[in-house]
Amino acid sequence: MPDLPDLIPSLTQAVQTHTEWRDWLLVLLAPVFMAVVAVEWWRFRHATRATPNGRSAPVYDLRDSLASLNLGGVYTLLDVLIVVTLVLPAMAWVHEQRLTTIDITPLSFLALYLGVELCYYGFHRASHRIRWFWCAHVVHHGSEFMNFTAAMRQSWLYSFAGNWLFYLPMVWIGFEPRWVLLALSINLGYQFFVHTQWIDKLPAWYEFVFNTPSHHRAHHGRNARYIDCNYGGTLIVFDRLFGSFVPETEAVDYGLVRPVHTQNLLWLTLHEWVHMVRDALRPGPVALRLKHIWGPPEWERPGSDAADNRAHAPERTARPHKPTHP
Repeated sequence: MPDLPDLIPSLTQAVQTHTEWRDWLLVLLAPVFMAVVAVEWWRFRHATRATPNGRSAPVYDLRDSLASLNLGGVYTLLDVLIVVTLVLPAMAWVHEQRLTTIDITPLSFLALYLGVELCYYGFHRASHRIRWFWCAHVVHHGSEFMNFTAAMRQSWLYSFAGNWLFYLPMVWIGFEPRWVLLALSINLGYQFFVHTQWIDKLPAWYEFVFNTPSHHRAHHGRNARYIDCNYGGTLIVFDRLFGSFVPETEAVDYGLVRPVHTQNLLWLTLHEWVHMVRDALRPGPVALRLKHIWGPPEWERPGSDAADNRAHAPERTARPHKPTHP
């Protein structure tokens, strides 16, 4: 096994050899993202917002934003490495079993983008309703501030959780893997711009079709009416079709129902995995232990104190967040 000083150049060379510009789109957009963050911060550096309890809260918090930026920076670079070494080879194998071959034209890319949007909707909804996927996605919802830096708060373990599996159907029906990932990168790039309080409501026709800052603010709310809604990436049409759309009608209380009181990057990444494993290892029937992994994140075993308390909670208030401390 090579020493670490030898391993890093080898990995760097492998990434340089096996990547192309499509793999680096989000990295290439990083200067744009950072410029937008700087402008927004300058505009709102002294601003406050009204909260549902009638108090005011700042739009930006330095420690929170630095944690988000650091999580996002590591995630972006790590994601390229994992895509090259794991995801693309797996997708290439699926592509060999494809139903047909679909060449990229403007029209077929539009169809691909719509298909990727539907796959993203499935991934995003599963990330809220299946605890295994929530363990990764919970990182993104950890901030109690809504600004452009919150868009960068991403889990380092998305690929481990299997987020890329949701896009394999597009490869299987005939789209080349790198085009699928490019469509996803464009989708994610668009989503950066919906993480803001700067924009109130856009024209009604746009709000009806597309994901907007208003729709996504609701998605990040821990208010009872906003929990588990508005899963779309670029579009909001699938939420309307599948019954998960909720308009922004009241002040949003951002963050987790049971917050993570730390800015430790490692604990922000791992806390829900740790709690899931602890729950699954508790004595009891195997089926119940495994349900902590594949069941809804808020699910508790029948008869537990948490389950009894949740049974008397108001509807839609039981998002799956454990009290967490490093």
